[in-house]
Amino acid sequence: MSFSIKQSALATCMDVSNSVVHNRSPSIICRSSFSPSLNLQNNPKRTNLSVSKPLHISSVECFGKEKKPVIQCKAYEADKPIEAAGEVKSEAAKRVKIGIYFATWWALNVVFNIYNKKVLNAYPYPWLTSTLSLACGSLMMLISWATRIAEAPKTDFEFWKTLFPVAVAHTIGHVAATVSMSKVAVSFTHIIKSGEPAFSVLVSRFLLGESFPPAVYLSLLPIIGGCALAAVTELNFNMIGFMGAMISNLAFVFRNIFSKKGMKGKSVSGMNYYACLSMLSLLILTPFAIAVEGPQMWVAGYETAVSQIGPQLIW
Repeated sequence: MSFSIKQSALATCMDVSNSVVHNRSPSIICRSSFSPSLNLQNNPKRTNLSVSKPLHISSVECFGKEKKPVIQCKAYEADKPIEAAGEVKSEAAKRVKIGIYFATWWALNVVFNIYNKKVLNAYPYPWLTSTLSLACGSLMMLISWATRIAEAPKTDFEFWKTLFPVAVAHTIGHVAATVSMSKVAVSFTHIIKSGEPAFSVLVSRFLLGESFPPAVYLSLLPIIGGCALAAVTELNFNMIGFMGAMISNLAFVFRNIFSKKGMKGKSVSGMNYYACLSMLSLLILTPFAIAVEGPQMWVAGYETAVSQIGPQLIW
């Protein structure tokens, strides 16, 4: 039976090939695949091949007189080195871009703190100063959205609900840093706030259960040692200023954790995300600033500052 099946399949394949190719080269091979589940016992006198599944020709190397392959295999592997080189360049450009972001962020942060200190020396109301900073940033973004300079984000109630704990931590960290700068030198606040990576690792390790390589823990030693040395040798040491910087570190660590865990997968990101964060922080901070300091203190302090410095206080 096996021999008769093979003969019938071979005959069928030859018929199909002969109907297409008349003058075929003897080197052409017709390979076929067919279903072995045949039943020829019921009608042994049948001359046609009866199969339970259709007959398929797995591959035909060429048709007709021209020896042209039906399926062409292109050497796409040759393009891979070019694509790999492009990916390397893209990755390098991305790292340079991130480095520029870090440098710009740090430089503007230094300028921001210096101007903050100038304002606080003349007008020592850190809660109002923090509120005005958030209000100014929020106003800039609202103008950018209104004038189409930046595309306004599409948000919903779920987005603001998820953003709320991030905004609370951001508000605490922002106010605590401003309070610290109102009590101590800007350099001292900067040194204490440089210990934020240590807080980030410790909080992630003990509260989130994340583990880090030994090199990460060893890199924290000079950071912690430098902060301790600066605190001990600071001539104008103030506990409120020191605790403000420490609370700011801890608050910003929780802000980053809440942001990564809660906002993952959200469509709002980048500048618009920070704008929404500033606006929500402004709403949270305003009633507390009024309760802690109040309009009467602000008006009295403004009159004193203007009498000492002049109208340039506004600038």
